[in-house]
Amino acid sequence: MNLVDVHCHLNHELFKDDLDAVLQRARQEGVKRILLSGVNPVANKEVLEFVKKDPALLKASLGIYPIDALGLQLDAVGLPHHPGPIDLDKEFTFFEKNRQKITAIGEVGMDFHWASREETYEQQAENFRRIIRFALKIQKPLVIHSRKAEEECIQILSEEIKNREIPVINHCFSGGKAVISKAAALGHYFSIPPNIVKASNFQTLVKLVDLNQLLTETDSPWLSPIKGQKNEPAFVLKSVEKIAEIKGLTREEVARQIWQNYEKVFG
Repeated sequence: MNLVDVHCHLNHELFKDDLDAVLQRARQEGVKRILLSGVNPVANKEVLEFVKKDPALLKASLGIYPIDALGLQLDAVGLPHHPGPIDLDKEFTFFEKNRQKITAIGEVGMDFHWASREETYEQQAENFRRIIRFALKIQKPLVIHSRKAEEECIQILSEEIKNREIPVINHCFSGGKAVISKAAALGHYFSIPPNIVKASNFQTLVKLVDLNQLLTETDSPWLSPIKGQKNEPAFVLKSVEKIAEIKGLTREEVARQIWQNYEKVFG
């Protein structure tokens, strides 16, 4: 089987002592592609260095996390920190300079878990629209973060991307059935993390969405299927197995289709 992890953070400090072993376990499990996601200028530079370790396996998805864009800092996140608000134009210039090294733009979007909707909606929406327009300009897929902002993100995406000009991948999507259906009708993809084995919201999503619009991710080191153990790319097999169970297919059939989806979306 060819497996893929379209969203993870292997530059997290939790991997500093065992990254080589993590990558080896992924290869042994059949993982053929791992997209490392950046969140700010410092992390994006780090991601570009990380993918040099194994360019065939590791790919770069450079992002502007909505909280980082505002200049807010999460406590003990374990990822590189960028001081102050992000200068979007400066980061867009960096993305363009490294365009040939970038597989996707993400993670980007909106977040009303860590930031107040009332206080930050306008700024987050403006930032998000500018990022979408930039992704359209350079024709790169978008990987979306939409924590507690699912409806807002899908609405803005529907307004900015009219004719499916670029693929949209909803990472770790937790919207309700109506929002899932709207995003699926727009042609969006959804990446499913390994904690689907215990998370009913992801199980519902998989029931509602056609296999042709599903991908697998880990969001490593978070969303582990195993309590008390950090997540890692090898665990995408858990996502594949649960999707297969829900869809009434073999894991080989699911893995084959998800690999085809990956190739269609990311090239």
